[in-house]
Amino acid sequence: MSRVTARRKTTRLSPAGRIQRPDTLAVEEPLEIRVDGRSLTVTMRTPGNDIDLVHGFLFGEDIIGSADDIVTARYCAGTDSDGHNTYNVLDLSLREPVPIHTRNFLTSGACGLCGKTALDEVRTHTRFPIPHASGSIGTDVLTDLSRQLRAGQKLFEATGGLHAAALFTTDGTLLALREDIGRHNAVDKVIGWAVRENRVPAHDLVLVVSSRASFELAQKAVMAGIPILAAVSAPSALAVDVAVESGLTLVGFLRAETMNIYSGEHRLT
Repeated sequence: MSRVTARRKTTRLSPAGRIQRPDTLAVEEPLEIRVDGRSLTVTMRTPGNDIDLVHGFLFGEDIIGSADDIVTARYCAGTDSDGHNTYNVLDLSLREPVPIHTRNFLTSGACGLCGKTALDEVRTHTRFPIPHASGSIGTDVLTDLSRQLRAGQKLFEATGGLHAAALFTTDGTLLALREDIGRHNAVDKVIGWAVRENRVPAHDLVLVVSSRASFELAQKAVMAGIPILAAVSAPSALAVDVAVESGLTLVGFLRAETMNIYSGEHRLT
């Protein structure tokens, strides 16, 4: 399997002068996702936890509803110049055939929605509506989750260039944490973990992300039935609209002992 970090030469300029030294960077490689042998999409991701990534991606696209919908997941042959398997093509076999519309675009590490032609296309009705009474968490616990997330970002510590997402119980127990060059991939990886562990609908879990809360991340949380999404940075206006419409508790600027609550304040105690 490809390494998740790589070393490259760099020249550092500072008041102390010019220093040439190697730098540790995050690896970014394409992953082609195939369903029953047919290419669905290509996403730029940090290698690792690819099985979780494709489970989360297919779940968010409403192609699967549970892990049982996938019979097998296997890497296809693909080699680099040295003849080594690149592990960059993953083929999923589904238990029941579903209509697959190939996406003729390359998903970048910054935006998983590139290529969507209409907003209505991503306003998928969730299989798991969020109950009004689901999930409540103390604000003191919630602020500690951002600390746990930061402490768990080992690759970010080494590279400074990766996003992270984590799932917690409402009492503050960390269940899964994933890092990736793309924030949407990091969320797909933890939701894919939840799908594989039969933790969906995740009405008792909290999703915390190291990035801003975009519309897409809010949509992924809603699809999984997650009642609380907290981000260390700002949400977008559309993410707030989706949260209000779907009953999602959305928290932004979760830092130290402060936070902004944009929707669903009734779940915070």
